[in-house]
Amino acid sequence: MGINSSISRDFIRLENILIIGNGGRENSLAWAIQKNALVKKVYLIPGNAGSERINKCERIKIDINNKNELVEKLDFYKIDLVVIGPEIPLANGLADFLREKHFKVFGPNKDGARLEFSKSWAKEFMQDANIPTANFWKVNSLGEAKKIINSSTIPLVVKADGLASGKGVFIPNSKEECCKAAEAIFNGRFGNSGNVVVLEEKIQGPEVSVFALCDGKRYTLLPTAQDHKRLNEKDKGPNTGGMGAYSPAPLLTEDYLDRIIKEIIEPTINELNKRNINYRGVIYFGLMITKSGPKVIEYNCRFGDPECQTIMPLMDQNFVFLLEKCSMGSLTGDEKMNASDKVSGCVIATSKGYPYKYETGYQIKIGKIDSKDCQIFDSGTSLSESGKLLTAGGRVLSIVCQDKDFDTVFEKAYKNLKEIHFEGIYYRNDIGHQVRKNFTTGN
Repeated sequence: MGINSSISRDFIRLENILIIGNGGRENSLAWAIQKNALVKKVYLIPGNAGSERINKCERIKIDINNKNELVEKLDFYKIDLVVIGPEIPLANGLADFLREKHFKVFGPNKDGARLEFSKSWAKEFMQDANIPTANFWKVNSLGEAKKIINSSTIPLVVKADGLASGKGVFIPNSKEECCKAAEAIFNGRFGNSGNVVVLEEKIQGPEVSVFALCDGKRYTLLPTAQDHKRLNEKDKGPNTGGMGAYSPAPLLTEDYLDRIIKEIIEPTINELNKRNINYRGVIYFGLMITKSGPKVIEYNCRFGDPECQTIMPLMDQNFVFLLEKCSMGSLTGDEKMNASDKVSGCVIATSKGYPYKYETGYQIKIGKIDSKDCQIFDSGTSLSESGKLLTAGGRVLSIVCQDKDFDTVFEKAYKNLKEIHFEGIYYRNDIGHQVRKNFTTGN
């Protein structure tokens, strides 16, 4: 799927783009944006060791919390559009600040980012807008949590209310595990993000991700995706930030997507408007397809990672125009996605020990890569003083491939992974098992 190349626009200046963030998501956004011939330079703050391997890309090393210096740099580099990748700067109000300084920004203001940085606020938001989601309890103390857990006749999920890098959700198998999860959160495992705990009814079904680019009033949808959150094969083990993904998700037929639009996406945007929240950015809908229909598990106020790495290679050169239109509140509502015969898949290579304790600083050696319709987006990497590529995070590299079918996509991805070596490298071998016809357990 690519953006319709017939999208009309006034050819105003769109030469210098700034992306804020340091992960695979930001590198894949840069890779998609640089395809546009009008774009001369893509700057990343801070980026990572793989950022400057991308055409037209350059890293800027400053602290985004030093706002005066940030504005000076944006003026110096004549930045035409700022794309904010991660959730923390959005939750801290960076988009608000830059808009006040008259920059075009893709990313919601702090009020819109509450969809992600407060799970209890998002649940109450859904309740008010009659958006289908699991029943929930907002609790302020361990005693209150234990009382609800012990009296519950249904299984519960335990969530830290605030931001926790995708690791603040626990899916216990017993009431005892439930209480332990709540205790860990209230005891400071996620800092202030755990001052409030959300207990949720455990619902069943496959998870899918839907992304709406929103200009405050109107929206356009990106290709759908399916993420793999659990660390281990067969979807076992702890939740992570994401171990791989594929796009589009065949599970979401056109009819079912229409239902999601009517029951979830449009009511979300209507409720934002009702609350006078001018949301200009991407809304990530983390959905579960239950027997009774689609339900929202969570909102994110930014592109998912690794879904973003998976979807960006499906974008054509006009993708950056959509981001700009959203930043200006000028979507027409007629923007459409062209169907493509290609699908995309991503596998994440992590450091040993992730998502818990892990060591970094190991040299990464990359052998002979099949680069046809394949990308490697650095996620957690750095360069040594002598220029060697080193591990610098839990999720290290995103290996992404496209082809006519998912079997070929993942065959290429895993072939490339065999050419990548660093101490303790770990990855799941069953990413995309739902859509790989030739996949069998143990492959």
